[in-house]
Amino acid sequence: MGLFSRNPKNDDTQQVNLQEVKLSDGISYSLAQQLDCLGDSCPRPQMMTKKALNNMQTNDVVEITVDNPSSMEAVPPMGPQLGATHLETVTENNCWKIYMRKD
Repeated sequence: MGLFSRNPKNDDTQQVNLQEVKLSDGISYSLAQQLDCLGDSCPRPQMMTKKALNNMQTNDVVEITVDNPSSMEAVPPMGPQLGATHLETVTENNCWKIYMRKD
């Protein structure tokens, strides 16, 4: 085990079977992927987001779940350099769900 190892998850990136999410603007989006970054610190959530967006199609939406405040602040501004748009960040039970759409 390395210095930053953690309990392994089944899969960090989960394909979603057209799960829908309705954001505060009233628009529903179908999720193409969900990233579980709970317990991860920078830069892992950013790297996972970049990898996911690179493998997505235009207008696909990814949900990134983080519980690290610095990740919550760092991921949304990355959108333009990754060819994506930050749709919204939703606060949930001790975590944040960040929604980004591939441009």
